[in-house]
Amino acid sequence: MAGSSSSDGRATAALLEESDDKGRENRRWFNKVLDMEEAKHQLLFSLPMILTNLFYYLITLVSVMLVGHLGELQLAGATLANSWFSVTGVALMVGLSGALETLCGQAFGAKEYYKLGSYLQASCIISFIFSIILSIIWFYTEPILVLLHQSHNIARTAALYMRFLMPGLFAYSFLQNMLRFLQTQSVVMPLVVLSALPLVVHISLAYGLVQVSGLSFTGAPVAVSISLWISMLLLALYVMYAKKFKQTWQGFSMHSFHYVLTYMKLALPSAAMVCLEYWAFEVMVFLAGLYPDSQKTTSLIAICANTELIAYMITYGLSAAASTRVSNELGAGNPERAKHAMNVTLKLSLLLGFCFVLALGFGHNIWIQFFSDSSIIKEEFASVTPLLSLSILLDAIQGVLSGVTRGCGWQHLAVYINLASFYLIGLPISCLLGFKTNLQYKGLWIGLICGLLCQSVTLFLFTRRAKWSKLDLSREDKEKNHPLLI
Repeated sequence: MAGSSSSDGRATAALLEESDDKGRENRRWFNKVLDMEEAKHQLLFSLPMILTNLFYYLITLVSVMLVGHLGELQLAGATLANSWFSVTGVALMVGLSGALETLCGQAFGAKEYYKLGSYLQASCIISFIFSIILSIIWFYTEPILVLLHQSHNIARTAALYMRFLMPGLFAYSFLQNMLRFLQTQSVVMPLVVLSALPLVVHISLAYGLVQVSGLSFTGAPVAVSISLWISMLLLALYVMYAKKFKQTWQGFSMHSFHYVLTYMKLALPSAAMVCLEYWAFEVMVFLAGLYPDSQKTTSLIAICANTELIAYMITYGLSAAASTRVSNELGAGNPERAKHAMNVTLKLSLLLGFCFVLALGFGHNIWIQFFSDSSIIKEEFASVTPLLSLSILLDAIQGVLSGVTRGCGWQHLAVYINLASFYLIGLPISCLLGFKTNLQYKGLWIGLICGLLCQSVTLFLFTRRAKWSKLDLSREDKEKNHPLLI
């Protein structure tokens, strides 16, 4: 009996040891496919950034939703104004602040902490100047929209909405700069709370101003401006008084003006990089309105664009993670670790992109019900879902690669890539297939896919062949200001 028990024990131990060996082997194999430690770090970074971006986006959306209960004209005017705000204000300010991802990220990695505060102040100076210029343009919103063939009544209503959004533009520009300042230091968890609080305040404030006070329609943009200022002030107080920023924020200094020109070298191409891509989607909606059945085609393209935007919010978090990891590692002099971080982010982005596409593929009938009850719209959306899925996957790739581009300081080259991909390839193909064939709106979207494909492939090949090194804007040699191809 004792011998039998001992034999069984040895057999069990052997089986457990074999099982452990297989488990370790499987973990080693999986780690070769995806570095789990790096992936975990990036996911913990990305999720707060996704939520923060979503909460700030909802501030403007909630006001539009409340205005929708006042009437069709008010809804149309607010929707058009919100789109104009996104196309001109959001795209430009997000683009301008993108230079901080390069400068602050690499300075933090190099432990040159004192530079971060100066870069932040220089960025705020630039954003303030562009906010003034943009506000002047917004004063002429009505004639501009009429020139773009919008209804006079809707254009007038949208112009009224925009005038009360002007104060919020300044707050939004400073807000984006501080977000990048915190992001490049991997301070992301507090951002969820600091963005959720203004959203909660905004819901009550907007309801009170629109439904209770006498402001009615104008109460919606007033609420947005107030909530954006609250958001900005919360972040500013956090940066100025949190102990963790003692090294990176050393107070206001006139020395920051010395960095303005240096910052401009990256800020302008960074803004152009973002705007060129953002505007391509808006041009698609405009082209859809040129069809005889414009109501149907515009609705479908707008639904596809909004679906892609929601999917991109996931990629946005990973794009921010890629930018931060790459810039920090390059600043610390670790180009190989920067490349490794990029590879992990690309795999994660594709994995999450596939999950989103599968959910859309199986649940497109449910998803479309959030936008329309029309049976025709539902049927047409089902037929365009495969094309939409492909564009979402390509967007997942280019989103990460664009983040890497910002982290490395290659915005100048990305401008030419985006210009060629969307305006020399994508949109011409859209016009050709959309208006010269029977594909119609599907042809428009196929052209966009061609642009995204060209952009993704070019960025991928470039990042693979370029020499990765810390950016030095002080060099006057033009060849040294750009990455060298091997």
